[in-house]
Amino acid sequence: MSDPVAQSPGRIVMHVDMDCFFAAVEEREEPSLRGQPVIIGADPKGGLGRGIVATCNYEARRYGLHSAMPISSAYRKCPQGIYLRPRFSLYSQASRKVMDILRQSADVLEPAGIDEAYLEVSSRGSFPAARDLALEIRKRIQVEEKLSASVGVGPNKLIAKIASDHRKPGGLTVVIPRRVPEFLGPKGVGALRGVGPKTKEHLEGMGFRRICELLAASEAGLIQEFGKFGTFLWRQARGLDDRPVDPDWVQKSIGREHTFETDTADLGLVHSVLSACVREVHREMTADGHWCLTLTVKARYEGYETHFRQTTLKQPTGSLAHLQSGALALLEPFQRQGRRFRLIGFSVSNLVPPEDLLPLEDRGHNT
Repeated sequence: MSDPVAQSPGRIVMHVDMDCFFAAVEEREEPSLRGQPVIIGADPKGGLGRGIVATCNYEARRYGLHSAMPISSAYRKCPQGIYLRPRFSLYSQASRKVMDILRQSADVLEPAGIDEAYLEVSSRGSFPAARDLALEIRKRIQVEEKLSASVGVGPNKLIAKIASDHRKPGGLTVVIPRRVPEFLGPKGVGALRGVGPKTKEHLEGMGFRRICELLAASEAGLIQEFGKFGTFLWRQARGLDDRPVDPDWVQKSIGREHTFETDTADLGLVHSVLSACVREVHREMTADGHWCLTLTVKARYEGYETHFRQTTLKQPTGSLAHLQSGALALLEPFQRQGRRFRLIGFSVSNLVPPEDLLPLEDRGHNT
């Protein structure tokens, strides 16, 4: 039986995804960067640096660079690239202006991150009208903010999100309900939400390389392999998604994680990468004006076994030193296992603005 939300011609969702956002903002601020490979992330230190690539532009991707790869590997592949440290306050300012443009066109707007958003646009009444709106939005972002966006339009959030990635950069893809199976079928299983490199490898090992092949799997079989996530996969393969566009979406956490190119027992490398993740999280916290109460370290061992350790502080903090020491303390039991690490990550949650911690008279209010 088809899903009424996925198939209803009355529901139209748009996903707007900024193209190589951090790098694009840097190019806008410094036009001489255009046409050159631009990499945002850690200092490569001539190929000896620790840390990861936050993002890079399409010129850099031609050299095989991608987000989350070790910065040393990026430098070896592209030593002639322009390597820049992230400026999250600049990116947040640009994001706010883009979101203002989107808000003016949406029935409901859900920012899904600093560089993407979902728009409920069902009031447009038809997919051709939604396409016209998408063209208008994309043009406004280009003219007013000098930035490029890719847009997907579909009957639900899942399809709109995949569609926005279909013709990057600067593309527009509209998927009407009856074309959903045709659109999804040829795509690799990695296009589905929650399917990272290891889950993708697992699915391919089961013989499911494309979404149309995944349709042959029973829901019970997928649950047996993946637990509750199996039902999620089964529904996604059919283009089903009943999530609303949520106007009350707020950022609940900030996190960074890194998958090692090969599983490693080098604790010095694990410490270095975790420290780089903490620094990136702290920069984003600072740019967004957040402090946090809860710290979480994620560790994935060889064999895909994943564990989390979490602590909640007595008082919120915005201190990099506190985050670093807290992350290392959470890591310590993991490193005693003597096992090889596949992934390490760090996140903060229970976010609060610093002003919420101040007495009223210290906030600049008149009482």
